[in-house]
Amino acid sequence: MTLDALRLEVPDILEEDATPLADLNARLADARRQPGDDGLSQALDLLFRLNRSAMTLLERQRALQSFCEEYRHYCTARRSGIAPSSLFVQLCEELAAGFKRLLLQILQGRQPSRPHLAWCLYMAEHFLAQSLMRHYQLYQEPPASLWSDSHLLYWIGEHQGCLDEHVAASFQPAPANSLRGLYQQTLMLALSNPFHLAEGECELLFGALTPLAELARLLPWDEDEEGEGPLIDLRQSQPCLPYDAEPQGEIEYLRRLELGALLVALHEPAPLQGSHQRELLERVRPHWLGRQQRRHPRADFSADCSLVIGLLAVHAQLLEKRPPNSSAQMLDASPGGARLICQVEFAQQLPVGQLVLVLTHSGTPTLALVRWRHLNREGLHLGLRYLKGLPRAVWLRRAPSAQTHPGVLQSTPEPGAGWHHGLWLPCGQFVEGENLWLQLANVNNQAVLPLPAANLSTPSVIRHPLRLA
Repeated sequence: MTLDALRLEVPDILEEDATPLADLNARLADARRQPGDDGLSQALDLLFRLNRSAMTLLERQRALQSFCEEYRHYCTARRSGIAPSSLFVQLCEELAAGFKRLLLQILQGRQPSRPHLAWCLYMAEHFLAQSLMRHYQLYQEPPASLWSDSHLLYWIGEHQGCLDEHVAASFQPAPANSLRGLYQQTLMLALSNPFHLAEGECELLFGALTPLAELARLLPWDEDEEGEGPLIDLRQSQPCLPYDAEPQGEIEYLRRLELGALLVALHEPAPLQGSHQRELLERVRPHWLGRQQRRHPRADFSADCSLVIGLLAVHAQLLEKRPPNSSAQMLDASPGGARLICQVEFAQQLPVGQLVLVLTHSGTPTLALVRWRHLNREGLHLGLRYLKGLPRAVWLRRAPSAQTHPGVLQSTPEPGAGWHHGLWLPCGQFVEGENLWLQLANVNNQAVLPLPAANLSTPSVIRHPLRLA
């Protein structure tokens, strides 16, 4: 095989005494008793030193198995769907480094058994997959080495005949149970436009892909074949080549991801699959085939603006109460939306699906939804979807004199048909069919209406279409 396993990124062995292993489990047990992230930090420090110490193959394997139990412990301690801490991401990366080091020791042996090699390849790939997924959860671009190493592990598994060796590994979220399935599961997560996913959906999607990922196949690239699947270059540090890129270099490293069997299985009943998982898979499916979500060409544009964040703050702004706003820099102002950059400290307030009001120095305020976000050293990048129409503050009541609840009415004229309205409310406040009394700000009379089925919802807000006289 041409691609060399020595290209795997592993830390150097330092000139120091090996980490003592006799009391390793006692020290890990002590770390668990520490409050908060102190225990995780203590365990991570032990693993960091172990990965840079000279050890026999058996010593390293036993130590890494102990750290896998610690990973399960700290993974269980996390609430599902909550963004991981930077320490937890580092734990995933150090575990991947440890298993890559173990893999090199196995390959340097005379005749490694295929099940042993398959297990080590799988464990290294699993923690690379976790590192990649956790970066996507944090809306951060993963380090390039994670993808180059992931491709290389697949290549080694392919040439060692280990791709379809079954590996039983009890992790959460549940990974596919073979190296082929796990690699393709991570690949498809990356192809699903993860920066557009709402909080918690990245982990949910990873689990939803588990029973499907092994059905895909990476096939040798044939320039005469007109395939729709993504093109992967196993030498590159990215999940796949851009869809408009011409493949270059040696053909032996190019693979076409064939999704035919997976797309058929996508529509088959899956009893353990929840409705949210099915909806999520259907939503990301177009991205696997390279269909671009963007409808409008980019229009570079630089201007200062402000964001009023969240439905309650938008409602207050429309009533001219001047709630706190966040300064931002607009970088792209194409017809369908905008791209902005703002300070990182606003990240918690601006999840995907958040309702915002964009205030510029000239022009009327524009209602928008956060479509995607991305964190890097420059700051928090946001993609906004503009919501056409005039936003107005409204009050809603369950009875004519009951407590008021704020809402935002988005009104758009329809030629020859009056106005079309969309009523924005916080998620979970009202239910479909409930009779509500609606009152516009600065208007005395109230209109009674049954709340129709929603036509757009996010984890933060929900929109109901209205017809008002």
